[in-house]
Amino acid sequence: MDGNYLSESLYNLQLILKAQMIKYSFLLAILNIFINPCWADATFYPEKNQLNIPYIRFQEQFYQANLSYQPPDKLKLEEVMNQAGEVSPAGIVPIYSDLSFHLSQINLSNQLYTADMSYLGDNIFQIHNLSESVVNPVSRTIFRSEHFSGSGICAQCHEDIKDGQGKDVSIVSAWSTTMMANATRDPFWQAKVRSELNRTPSQKETIRNTCTRCHAPMANEEARKQNDHVQGVFDSGILSRQNPYHDLAMNGVSCTLCHQISPNEPFGTEAGFSGNFVIDSFPTSTERLIYGPFKNVLTRPMQNFANFTPVYSAHIKSSELCASCHDLTTPYTDEEGNILSTGPEDEFPEQMPYSEWLNSDYAETHSCQQCHMQRASGVTIASQPPGLKTQRDDFAQHSFLGANRLMLSILQDYREPLGVTPTDFSSSILNAEKLLKGAAKLEISDATLENKSLNFSLNIDNQAGHKLPSGYPSRRVIVHVTVRDGNGKTVFETGKVNSDGSVAELDSDQGAAQFEPHYQLINSATQVQVYEAIMQDYQGDISYTLLRAKSYLKDNRLLPNGFDKQTVPNKIKVQGEANSDEDFIGGSDSIQFAIQDMQEKEYTIEAELVYQTLGYAFAQDLFSDKAKEVSRFKQMFDASTLKSSGMGAIIISVSGDK
Repeated sequence: MDGNYLSESLYNLQLILKAQMIKYSFLLAILNIFINPCWADATFYPEKNQLNIPYIRFQEQFYQANLSYQPPDKLKLEEVMNQAGEVSPAGIVPIYSDLSFHLSQINLSNQLYTADMSYLGDNIFQIHNLSESVVNPVSRTIFRSEHFSGSGICAQCHEDIKDGQGKDVSIVSAWSTTMMANATRDPFWQAKVRSELNRTPSQKETIRNTCTRCHAPMANEEARKQNDHVQGVFDSGILSRQNPYHDLAMNGVSCTLCHQISPNEPFGTEAGFSGNFVIDSFPTSTERLIYGPFKNVLTRPMQNFANFTPVYSAHIKSSELCASCHDLTTPYTDEEGNILSTGPEDEFPEQMPYSEWLNSDYAETHSCQQCHMQRASGVTIASQPPGLKTQRDDFAQHSFLGANRLMLSILQDYREPLGVTPTDFSSSILNAEKLLKGAAKLEISDATLENKSLNFSLNIDNQAGHKLPSGYPSRRVIVHVTVRDGNGKTVFETGKVNSDGSVAELDSDQGAAQFEPHYQLINSATQVQVYEAIMQDYQGDISYTLLRAKSYLKDNRLLPNGFDKQTVPNKIKVQGEANSDEDFIGGSDSIQFAIQDMQEKEYTIEAELVYQTLGYAFAQDLFSDKAKEVSRFKQMFDASTLKSSGMGAIIISVSGDK
C-alpha cells in the first residue's frame, strides 16, 4: 500500500489498515503475540503526532530523531540528538547516502508496520510502501504429523546430557542455535526467495518446491505424502501460522527429517541429491524407523514416547547423507521464464560441497560429520529413562559448525521479529569464528627489496575438505595485503574491505556488469584477489538471479587437497584464469607480488584473508528488489558489524638497500 492512501492521520490509517487486513492470517498472529508493548525500530505517538526513532546510524555516528507527521504522506524532521546509550544492533536504522531509510517495525498502538522513507529536501521525508510488517511468529516445537515429530518431543529425552568430562552436549539446544534449525527463519533466504519469485513469477511452483525442499523439508515432504499441492512461502504459505504445515516448516532441518532419510536407493547417488531424499512410510507410527549411529539401543522407550523405532544404520554417519541437500543443481531459464535446462545433468551447480569433498584427499580420511560435528566421549545419549547408563564414545555433537557468523548474529539480534526462541547464539558464533580461523594457512616467502622493488610470494593453503569458500555462490574470500614503511604509513594496499562490505578497487563492487579476474601476479593496488564464484546466464552475461544462472564465468575458489582441476567433473571445474594458473592447484594458491617505487630501506608486509557470507555485489543486486522481505533484510544487513570476518593473518618485515 502506497503512502498516497494515507488518511488524515497515521492513527486513523491504523484503524483502516486493521479493518482491511484482518483477512491476513499473520496479522491475527501479530494481535496474539503483541498484547504487551512490542519491540520496534520506531514508535509513532498519536497524541503527539510524532514518530520517534531511537537509533539512527549516519556516517558511523548514532542519533535519536523525532519527526512530525504531515498528512497525507510526509514526515518532517524536528529534532536530532546524539545517542549516547548502548546501541542494540536490532534497533539500528541505517541512513543511506541519499538520506533515504527503511523502517521494518513501526510500532503504532502495538501494531507493526513497515515503510520506506525518501528525502525530499528541507528536512521533509516522503512515506512509501506503507504496509503491515513482516513478522515471523514463534511456532510450536512439540507437534506430530503422520511422518514427523517436532524437535520439542526429541528434547524431552535428549536434553540435559553430558560427556565424560561433565560438559553439556545436549542435542536439541546445540542444534537450535544453528543455521540448520533456523533454515526457514533465515531472513536472507526469505528475501532471496521473494526476489526469485518477483523476477520469474511464471516459475513460482519450481521456486517454491526447490527452495522449501531443503529449507523447510518436513513441510515439503509431508505435503507430498498427503498428495497436497506445493506449499507457498509467503502470504498464506508456510510462514503463516494458519498454514497446516507451518510448524513443520518453522522447525527447519529437524531431527526426524535427517534421521529418517532412507539408506535405500537412490541414497548416495546423484538421483538422491538436490533434495531427492526418501522418507519411507509405514503402516503404523511405531513402525517408523529412526536411524542412529549406535548399535544395541533400547527400542521400547522411543516407541512408547515418540512413536519411532530406533535402529542402527551406518549411512547416518556418511557424507552421502549431507549430499542429499548439499549437492544441489537448479534449472535455469531465459528472461521470459522459460526453462532451458533439459535435466539434472544440464542444470546449474548451485552448490556442490559433497562433490568437491569426494574429489579431494579428505574423502579417504574424513566425512563431513567428522569436521562439522565435534566429537565427545563418555556420553549417555538420553536423560530418559532414568536408569539409562550406557555411555557412548565418538558422539557427534549437533552444533553443525559452519562459517555463517553474519546470519547467526542476525538471528540473535532480531529474535523477536524472526520468531526465534533460543536466546544465546554466542557459542555458535564463536564456533564459526574458530572454524574460519583454521580454514586456511598463510605464508609469505621469497621476500626481497632490491632496486626499489618489493617482491614476495603469498602462499595460501586450504585446510578445508571442499572449496574455500564453498556452498551458496554469494560467499567470497578476499585477499587483503598491506605494506607499511618504518613509520607505519601505508604505502601499498590491495583488498581493503569497507564497513559496508564493499572492497576498494574491486570491479564487481563498482559495477554490476563486471567482475575481478583471477591473478597470478599483483603489481597494482587496483588488482584484488578474490576467491569467488560468478554466475552467468544462458547469454553469457553476469547474473545474480539464481534461476537465470546457467554456469560460472569465474570459479577460483580455493581447492581442497588432492583436487585435480584437470580431471574433475564439469560441475565442479575451475572456471576463468585460475584454470591456467600453474600455482593454483589442489590445496593451495600462490600469488606473486611485485611493487615498484619503494623508496625506503625497510617495510612491513601484512596479509590476511577476509570471509564474507554475502558479497557486496550480490547484496546490492538483491537490494534492488522492492519487497518487504528484501527491505527488512537490507536493514538487518546494513546494521550488522559482521558482514566480514577475518580468517587469520601473517606479518613479516623485509629489509634491503635504499
